[in-house]
Amino acid sequence: MSDETRLIRAGALSGPLAKTVGPPIQKGSTVLLPTAASLYDDDNYVTYGRSGLSAQASLRAALAELEGASGVTLYPSGMAAISGALLAVLKAGDEILVADNVYKPVRRFCDHVLRSFGVKVTYYDPLSSPEDLVAGASGAVRLIFLETPGSLTFEMQDLPRIAELARARGILTATDNTWGAGLLFKPLEHAIDISIQALTKYVSGHSDTFMGSAAAREPRLARLLEEGVINMGWAVSGEDAYAMLRGLRTLPVRLARHGESGLDIARWLQTQPEVAALYHPALPEFPGHAIWSRDFKGACGLFSFALNPAPDAAVDAFLDALKLFGLGFSWGGFESLAISCAPQLKVRNFAKDYGGPLIRLHIGLEDPEELMADLRAGLDAYARLAG
Repeated sequence: MSDETRLIRAGALSGPLAKTVGPPIQKGSTVLLPTAASLYDDDNYVTYGRSGLSAQASLRAALAELEGASGVTLYPSGMAAISGALLAVLKAGDEILVADNVYKPVRRFCDHVLRSFGVKVTYYDPLSSPEDLVAGASGAVRLIFLETPGSLTFEMQDLPRIAELARARGILTATDNTWGAGLLFKPLEHAIDISIQALTKYVSGHSDTFMGSAAAREPRLARLLEEGVINMGWAVSGEDAYAMLRGLRTLPVRLARHGESGLDIARWLQTQPEVAALYHPALPEFPGHAIWSRDFKGACGLFSFALNPAPDAAVDAFLDALKLFGLGFSWGGFESLAISCAPQLKVRNFAKDYGGPLIRLHIGLEDPEELMADLRAGLDAYARLAG
């Protein structure tokens, strides 16, 4: 053979791979099949690298084990997981009921994409009873989209009861379970049809990798999700899948620390004179605590609190005085974060009085005492402008 031909084939793997604790990261768009018959045998062979190779397959298997699912699909972001799952099960003429407290980009997708495709979108009050919610659903409702605890304001919905009532009417249910991370709450075990996560957050744990997942217990639904990924051409890289799998290994340890520190800081905030209310489901006085304590086995580090009423300038002063808390939206990493919530609350149909300006915190892995000192400095700055 000529040098040109030999260089194309030189160094090809000739023996078995060494066994390591993590899966190999395979890079390749082209997959070489063993026989002519296998070229179109999609049931038994991976025929194209976009569908994922060893690292992606290992991550899907691990997530299926965590979620109790028959199948898990991967997406390039958490938002892609939500949009992909919805597009996989909805069609023109369907109606979707969406909790009014969902993650803001979900609302944007529903308003600007689903509606343009002929899907009717109806937002409902997350404090509605399951009976009222399902009984009020029209005959066109195909799916109820939930998020518990809800974004920013942490309302708790009775997901098992909603799922039971919806199933009796032939309505599917899907929930954004990023707060529960598949570990603190397992939607599929509570009869929810589709469990969705932004793996970007707690599963990654390091604020450096985007990915999402959707899990289904029923093989029929799992296949619909898989076909949706294939039809839309989504793919995740082997490197990113490996990073997610590595994060998954330490998820229980990290979540325990996030949850413990978060509760310590929430209880401390309750004692501060500038704080009007706490929105944390693990606090006994929180309105949804009974549901949380029944269905969840722990808390993560994300919650909100309301400050006593004051001008917007005081809220900015509070945030700008923080040194250990970064000002950023995506949470679930090792670092602590803070945001103000008012601009996002304005788009809700069922806005409520939360007691004053609402601040969302993500409690990271720093020393809780030092985080409290940082918050105290922010509260001092707030008090000076609050009058």
